[in-house]
Amino acid sequence: MKVVLVGYMASGKSSVGRLLAKQLGAKFIDLDSYIEEHQKKTIRAIFSENGEIFFRKLEHKMLQKVLNENESVLLSTGGGTPCYSNNMDTILKNSNHSIYLQLSVSALVERISKEKDQRPLVKDLEDHELPEFIGKHIFERRQYYELAKHIISCDKKELEEVVAEIEDLLL
Repeated sequence: MKVVLVGYMASGKSSVGRLLAKQLGAKFIDLDSYIEEHQKKTIRAIFSENGEIFFRKLEHKMLQKVLNENESVLLSTGGGTPCYSNNMDTILKNSNHSIYLQLSVSALVERISKEKDQRPLVKDLEDHELPEFIGKHIFERRQYYELAKHIISCDKKELEEVVAEIEDLLL
């Protein structure tokens, strides 16, 4: 079974993916980590040295590689992954389940403001700028995220609750 988690940055894709994979006894791959391992450099370094277009092409290639080479996998994607290079079509065609971890703008602002330093996209923004930035981004990306087979609302839910809800969908 191939399960792909999509959603905005800080929506919990990696945390949910790790715990869910552990509970299901499945292989877990975080696409960003996978890219970093293969390139032997961070996503931030790839962006700054080669630019976003290079990164998005690489991301598409790595997404296809993961989905083609793994019989069974639980994959968490980057926040922008579904929005570029027909990646959402690739996900829908090559997975059994795609799941959008949906959070409100206010919940995302709360999460992202605590970890801005690790988020290149928002590290230079002031906290008061986050709601507008995230809201605009979600507006642009929602059309891709909502193509997922399942949408899980994650507002005010603990990690274990979200994982249990997904397990119920899958089993």
